[in-house]
Amino acid sequence: MNIYFDRKDTLHQLILKYPQALDLLISAGLDNLKNTAMLETLGKTITLEQALSMKKLNVDTFEEKLVETIEANTNHADSTLGPKKETKDATCSISGVLPCPIRIPLLEGFENWLQTQEESVRDGVDYQLQAASMGVDFIKEQVKHSKSADVLADLFISAGFDLFFDQELIGRYKEEGIFKDLTTWKQYHPDFENDKISLKDPKGQYSMIAVVPAVFLVNQEELGDRKKPESWEDILSPEFENSVSLPIGDFDLFNAILLNIYKKYGEEGIKKLGKSLLQSMHPSEMVKSHTKKINKPVVTIMPYFFTKMTKRGGPMVAFWPKDGAIISPIFMLSKAASEKQLGPFIDFFSSKPVAEILSHQGLFPSVHPEIDNLVEKENPYMWLGWDYIEQHNIGTLIKELESIFHQSVAL
Repeated sequence: MNIYFDRKDTLHQLILKYPQALDLLISAGLDNLKNTAMLETLGKTITLEQALSMKKLNVDTFEEKLVETIEANTNHADSTLGPKKETKDATCSISGVLPCPIRIPLLEGFENWLQTQEESVRDGVDYQLQAASMGVDFIKEQVKHSKSADVLADLFISAGFDLFFDQELIGRYKEEGIFKDLTTWKQYHPDFENDKISLKDPKGQYSMIAVVPAVFLVNQEELGDRKKPESWEDILSPEFENSVSLPIGDFDLFNAILLNIYKKYGEEGIKKLGKSLLQSMHPSEMVKSHTKKINKPVVTIMPYFFTKMTKRGGPMVAFWPKDGAIISPIFMLSKAASEKQLGPFIDFFSSKPVAEILSHQGLFPSVHPEIDNLVEKENPYMWLGWDYIEQHNIGTLIKELESIFHQSVAL
């Protein structure tokens, strides 16, 4: 029990009182809450406890994280900075989205660090760092209407592929030599630089700070006599048709899954992935799901972070794919022309304290070479690869794969 909310509060009551709860709930897989109408209807019917029960999430763990978020946001409320800051005489700008589970501690760390800097640094930056659940549309609109790279922010931070590689978005400036990896790491963490995987951009243009891994959460009560899936190939097998929950609302991670499945299994793999999707429940079914037997996903594919919210001893068990957790990199894209102004900010976002926030609090493994990501060494990652990115128009390819996927779902 906490002093802020009751587990039996409806989602609408909770979010009305604590708006910051919305980010965490959406990240936990309650994508319907992005729809205002759904929040006003379904949100007034379902309690927090029921919602977490539907997702088979540990109520105690989620409550602790939400209390932490509320208290961090309360302490942050009197800040002169917040997630957005505009300064008349700014010499550089930062724009992007931060993963919801660590947005508040990362912003607080940024604010505390900024207050220790010289006035020229402290007062010389504009920034807009939103929650990842809100999407990157505000950045896309800025980029779409740009005539040249001059109007772009000096530093972008975000996960995903389409924003950074789509030729209609930031990707069109890639070949112009606009961007430069300004981090000082000679190499990334050994988990991401070895004979099987290499995340560091060989052209020295793009940098990363961490990754978002997609893993399997298996409902053993629904598994039946089927063998638990151990690989992405297993997910695509006939045994798991209409049995899988995919992070479709998490565009960055879902796009990473589409691209990697296509690279490894071709168009047929995308069709099989579409067939694996368990049809979404109607709101009326969701309301009754705690009392009525309905189709439930056997496998939920989700960010590694949320596997830690499962109930100990419960039916949901997390598995790391033996052929690799597909990753969506958290990119940090900086302008070469702004190298001098960006120096201190690059140092901050690539620092070990930030790596610890990402890796230890958010379970987003960091590429920092000195960090302990607390991931078993035998757990591999699946990365699209720089050669593949260079050889394809990623933005166009994502649109094509989305179309194939949704057509397969409808069959």
